[in-house]
Amino acid sequence: MIAQPAYLKYGSTIGITCPAGYVSADRVSFAIETFKLWGFKVKVGKTVGNEFNYFSGDDDMRLQDLQALMDDPEVDAIVMGRGGYGVSRIIDRLDFAAFTKKPKWICGFSDITVLHSHIHVLLQTPTMHSPMCGAFKPDTVNSDHIKNFYAALTGESLYYHAPASPYNKLGAAEGLLVGGNLAILAHLTGSVSDIDTSGKILFIEDIGEHLYNIDRLMLNLKRAGKLIKIKGLVVGGLTDMQDTERPFGQEIEDIILDKVKEYDYPVCFGFPVGHDDINYTLCLGRQHKLIVTAQGTQLELVKNLA
Repeated sequence: MIAQPAYLKYGSTIGITCPAGYVSADRVSFAIETFKLWGFKVKVGKTVGNEFNYFSGDDDMRLQDLQALMDDPEVDAIVMGRGGYGVSRIIDRLDFAAFTKKPKWICGFSDITVLHSHIHVLLQTPTMHSPMCGAFKPDTVNSDHIKNFYAALTGESLYYHAPASPYNKLGAAEGLLVGGNLAILAHLTGSVSDIDTSGKILFIEDIGEHLYNIDRLMLNLKRAGKLIKIKGLVVGGLTDMQDTERPFGQEIEDIILDKVKEYDYPVCFGFPVGHDDINYTLCLGRQHKLIVTAQGTQLELVKNLA
């Protein structure tokens, strides 16, 4: 295992880049202001506010922008401008030589799951499934989940609670927390970025999918062996799910439970992470304790790094 990223302190530098979809400079500006108020320096990549069809730049530009921040010895964390789609188009050309000498926190979610998973598989380095720049607005900057992102960046203790759900499967588990966007995890199966879930706690979330496609994505993970040996399953936001004109016939929770019904590990629903307005930060690739009881769910980072 290579060295872990250092937590941020006053004067640390955050880099901002957009390795996938386009995001306007205006949408990023309040995040920059907030990071500076937190006491951090900020380096803004060339892809912020840049347009190339759907993307924030062509593949070469997005690759070079992310590579420059990964290689920069002054940068301590990289926060993505947004997700969307595009990281899988450049992931195999990234060079991690400088990153292994000075790893830094990779922060984001959604399509950034490609980068999270790739880094976990190749380097066993933790990353942060976190809000991106668009989440920073005047009416959200003092919210608990944005403060939680600061706490994660600076190495404070991380403890989460989710309310009870009638769909939960009770139990307790401990293991490395891995995962991210469900569609991306299924997309990565069979690739060099395919996450190893054995003995780990798996986290999933998604947005804008039809119910039948969630069924297909979960079946993909199951047939790929991703669900059989996990220690627990944490289901985050399942936002804007859609049904077809002819109803699929199951609720979203039933679809997921049906794929893990024969396994004896805890499952929780409604965890406050994902494409919803409330999106807490998870330290992927780190050891966590999961406890699911009739009163609710607790998830705790077992031990913070120095």
